[in-house]
Amino acid sequence: MFQSSAFFSIDALATLMIALVSFMGCCIASFSYRYLQGDSQFRSFFIQLVALIFSVLIMVSANDLILLWGAWCVSNALLVRLMIHKSSWKAARASGTLAAKNYLLGALCMAIAFILLYLQNGDTNIQVLIHENSQSPLTLVALIFLLIAAMTQSAIYPFHRWLISSLNSPTPTSALMHAGIVNGGGLVLTRFALLFLQVPYLLTVIFIIGVATALIGTLWKLMQNDVKRMLACSTLGQMGFMIAQCGLGLFPAAVTHLIWHGLFKAYLFLASGSAAQEKRLDLGYPPKKLTFICALVCGAVGSFGFAFASGKSWDTTNTTLVIMMVAFLAATQFSLPILRSRTLKNLLLALLLTSMMSFIYGYSIYGIASIMEPMKLMRPQPINVFHIIGMILLSLAWLSILFIRNDSKRGKLPTWMLKNYVLALNASQPHPSTITTYRKHYQNTWGHYDRRTCR
Repeated sequence: MFQSSAFFSIDALATLMIALVSFMGCCIASFSYRYLQGDSQFRSFFIQLVALIFSVLIMVSANDLILLWGAWCVSNALLVRLMIHKSSWKAARASGTLAAKNYLLGALCMAIAFILLYLQNGDTNIQVLIHENSQSPLTLVALIFLLIAAMTQSAIYPFHRWLISSLNSPTPTSALMHAGIVNGGGLVLTRFALLFLQVPYLLTVIFIIGVATALIGTLWKLMQNDVKRMLACSTLGQMGFMIAQCGLGLFPAAVTHLIWHGLFKAYLFLASGSAAQEKRLDLGYPPKKLTFICALVCGAVGSFGFAFASGKSWDTTNTTLVIMMVAFLAATQFSLPILRSRTLKNLLLALLLTSMMSFIYGYSIYGIASIMEPMKLMRPQPINVFHIIGMILLSLAWLSILFIRNDSKRGKLPTWMLKNYVLALNASQPHPSTITTYRKHYQNTWGHYDRRTCR
């Protein structure tokens, strides 16, 4: 059902986002009510949290450029306030300031984009604007600024530093930030997808940016041993993959990824306070030859199951090929731990579980694509050399994780690789001003601050 007015538009995208934000908001608010009991600013925190949830609901359903921009700014301002929470803690204040600068840049870029769209079309109604068939230079510049705004919101490289420096935030704030607010970039790109689809080469640029961010975030995640820092780098990688799917012209698939990531990341953050470090498990890498071959078989079965459930195919002429390849890699990786011991005896179990997970994710994409069908946003693009390079890089990165990283234990890695590892590790660290290196720096804050919120 589609309802539109001068200020609000309740279409398929808005309905999905309202349901997601409402559910996660209720869960996080319930957690916050119990988690922050005894905190001196419990009341103001809870009021601002509820206000933030309502502002996001306005943002996802806005049908007016001014209303969308205003809700965007209010949401970010409230998030910064919740990030700081205790202004007497210098590191938390520095984290909030860094995020505020990033959000200010995004708000400025969005304002410029909206002004240009208004000058081009003379209307602030979003539904009117996105259905205009305009490929003028003014619209192109507006879309570029809108892309930058989306990148700042979703912490896409190089606008990522604020996200990995936000670890001083109370756990409920981190959950809402990583599971909800950071997805705003994907929401904006999808809301204006009909305009982006008119500029295929800009979609290719979006894909390149997304793949680069996904690779960087995944690499950095593997280097962390702190739970929140690992989750922050994971969010960076997942946002990159979501943006890449937008660049493929598969916006409903990006929305599906957004929803699954939001639900899963909210759970991980709300549960992160019970652990001080990520538990590193020995996965037996590199895998044995027989194990790897069986995993590839499971990956092939899983990818075809995903194709069947999602209604896609291994089409070599358009960008659905990229999604199929990623499904193959994910299914293969999923089966490896199951096949680690007693490979042949566990092969049937691995095939069953891999097929089940592939069907679940494939059907979720099919369901959301069906809901969003009236919006006509599932438009695979013709495959090009950049898509092929992206698939090669993703495959090589995955193989490197499996067969190279553990060689470091035997001292077999060359010096240049070790140096690059150190450079990548340093690049993945938060801003120095957001790190509390000495306990007494926040000792005074503890006098009025429940220690649980520092986790």
